[in-house]
Amino acid sequence: MADASAIFLERNLFRHITVMALTSSVGLMAVFAVDFIDMVFISMLGNAELAAAVGYAGAILFFTTSFGIGMAIAAGALVARALGQGDAELAKAQAAAALVWGVVFGAVFAAAVWLNLAPLAALMGAKGETLDLAVGYLQIIVPSLPFLMVGMVGGAILRARGDARRAMMATIWGALVNAALDPILIFGLGLDLTGAALASVAARLVIAGTALIPIFRHHGGLVRPGLPEMSVAFVPIVTIAAPALLTQLATPLGQAFVTRAIASYGEAAVAGMAIVSRMTPVAFGVIFALSGAIGPVIGQNFGAGRMDRVRRAYRDGLLFCAIFTVAMTGLLFALRDPIIALFGAEGVTRDLLVLFCGPLALAFFFNGVIFVANAAFNNMGHPFRSTWINWGRHTLGTVPLVLAGGALFGAAGVLIGQALGGVIFAGIAAVMVRRMMDGHARPAEPEKPFDRQARLMSLMHRRR
Repeated sequence: MADASAIFLERNLFRHITVMALTSSVGLMAVFAVDFIDMVFISMLGNAELAAAVGYAGAILFFTTSFGIGMAIAAGALVARALGQGDAELAKAQAAAALVWGVVFGAVFAAAVWLNLAPLAALMGAKGETLDLAVGYLQIIVPSLPFLMVGMVGGAILRARGDARRAMMATIWGALVNAALDPILIFGLGLDLTGAALASVAARLVIAGTALIPIFRHHGGLVRPGLPEMSVAFVPIVTIAAPALLTQLATPLGQAFVTRAIASYGEAAVAGMAIVSRMTPVAFGVIFALSGAIGPVIGQNFGAGRMDRVRRAYRDGLLFCAIFTVAMTGLLFALRDPIIALFGAEGVTRDLLVLFCGPLALAFFFNGVIFVANAAFNNMGHPFRSTWINWGRHTLGTVPLVLAGGALFGAAGVLIGQALGGVIFAGIAAVMVRRMMDGHARPAEPEKPFDRQARLMSLMHRRR
């Protein structure tokens, strides 16, 4: 019998996916909003070096955040599978182990980054006063990485239990604290960039606390893992977290190549791409959130051996993605003239916005297919498949197609080539998912090391 928290084993899957995706996207949008607010307040100081320092620091913070994303994916997959198997104690043990290892990994990684901040910021292109400002900003924020890990892993545990609303609220509370403290610390106390950094640290502390409290108050808390349990949990956690981290790092690599390619067509083209890249997470934040949202749904049903519902969840995820993409594309198409006027876009910049508010937006469905496929890979015990898909999509699916598109159609061709790569690798991912599900549907499948370790960890806790 499944645990009471395994709510995705019953009722309509499409409804579960919709609720999870919409609530997850609100939390994601809160993060984007905070980043935007930070930049607005810093820009109001009228010091170009301060704004540039935040930009360079953001690139480094992305890599540290990717660490948290990897751990969150691992925690969500392990907890969801345990709940689907009806093993509440194992779910608590996996959650506790993921949190402890997240703090350990976060502390070690934060220390390594903190000791090399100047070389890393210089590698990003920071020089002179901007370099000093970026390093000073990062020296305050980077040590708080373990708290961010707790918040991200805690949120994943809540989503694995179907508590998307409380996971969403943890991020929103953090965003509100950041937005409230920014003007007080930056302007009121005259702390400038230091104030912005302290506001971000406070937000991370709030996210950690508001993610942990509901786990203890509403979901039975955690069990304290001993050293034997921590060692047993290490392999399944790293098995999922490591490829998930590598998967995250593929995106900035591909985007860096696209930026370089489009720069050859002039500043107007770069401006157009910059606007498109900032509009994309706003317009399609729900699709970005879909991978984390559908993961627990697939994970619980896979853990329960309900392959019929796993297949249906995957199909419903694609259906949700299609409906949302078509609706958003229609909205962008209807608003294309006001959007162009808002940015005062002309020439190539205008052409790229028109392209985005039409066929380019419609092609985002294929990115959604990749996100849903990655969730299936991560939650069904094949995380490296998502790594191969993402790296393939941002290398083989980007470089030749972007170069060819640029040669044929100029700046617009660069973005078309990038989108075409998504179409190709979405097809590859869909075929891989189908074969994976067919393989799991065969009888007498041998037990995997991942499953043996989970069972061993469960037995340890029962004996205690």
